[in-house]
Amino acid sequence: MASYKDPSFLSRSDSDEFDKVHNPGVAAPFAGVYRCNKCGHEIGIAEGHTLPSQLHAQHPTSLGAIEWQLIVFAAHNR
Repeated sequence: MASYKDPSFLSRSDSDEFDKVHNPGVAAPFAGVYRCNKCGHEIGIAEGHTLPSQLHAQHPTSLGAIEWQLIVFAAHNR
């Protein structure tokens, strides 16, 4: 589970983007923290980088296919 110390760095969001499931091998639509819904492994990834495949070390094949879900969005000051 993702953790934080200072709540002033985070804000609550009801965006539908947090409900979407992403397959491994596709580009991450947003920078942030993604969690595998099957094994619980979390990763930090930059926008546009490829979400890890079935080969990531934490995911036993007995759990089925990896399903990445955005849990923390990293907002950029543009």
